[in-house]
Amino acid sequence: MTTKEDAVINFSDYGDSKRTLEEERLYRKQRLAASFRLFGRFGFDEGIAGHITARDPEHLDHFWVNPFGMSFSLIRVSDLIRVNEKGEVVEGDAMVNGAAFAIHSQVHAARPDVVAAAHSHSIYGKAWSSLRRKLDPLTQDSCAFYDDHALFDDYTGVVLDPEEGKRIAHAMGEKKAVILANHGLLTVGHSVEEAVWWFITMERTCQAQLLAEAAGKPILIEHEMAKLTGSQVGSHVAGFFSFGPLYDKITRDEPDLFD
Repeated sequence: MTTKEDAVINFSDYGDSKRTLEEERLYRKQRLAASFRLFGRFGFDEGIAGHITARDPEHLDHFWVNPFGMSFSLIRVSDLIRVNEKGEVVEGDAMVNGAAFAIHSQVHAARPDVVAAAHSHSIYGKAWSSLRRKLDPLTQDSCAFYDDHALFDDYTGVVLDPEEGKRIAHAMGEKKAVILANHGLLTVGHSVEEAVWWFITMERTCQAQLLAEAAGKPILIEHEMAKLTGSQVGSHVAGFFSFGPLYDKITRDEPDLFD
């Protein structure tokens, strides 16, 4: 069980260091609702598949997540549900996606540093996952994942058993992302902003590598330069701030998400 002492909630890292628990909860829920709208806009939805979770700042074994079967493009703050460590909905009036609980509960339990996790069946992520390979350092943006993502090299059907979630969490280790073989991408972060940005840019990185390999033989960035670039573009703060322009745009275009 995660304890309050285990959780890393460094408000000062990302702006206001004086938010109360209630203010922090609302802050995370607003970013979470905006993130679903962005996933909808980018076409990351696939039927009932896909979920983003945010750890509750007070009840650290609970997380906020999208209602089962609701379009990403329609989700508002008031639609989000809170789920406990048993998979029970303790706040909100909707069902939880069984796969969301099986995966995210175990990732949050294994990683007390993680505030949020994101997963969907995005087209380039799931295409790349079928190759059962990690991404190469082909571009500046891809270096955010250099030596900082893992491969879960197994596929056993829809993840509905928390034991499978534990295996995924173990494969991810301390990294920011894991490629789920024949399934898709899963990213995490110390903030909702970070986790969601890593998913968006990882999806684009998969697209870029698929295009590059279709065109010819890509030239990789050398190890030392890839490591240096990763430290520049792959930090927690870099992930947090990269989300900002997207948040500003979606909240201006779709202010009803705050309802």
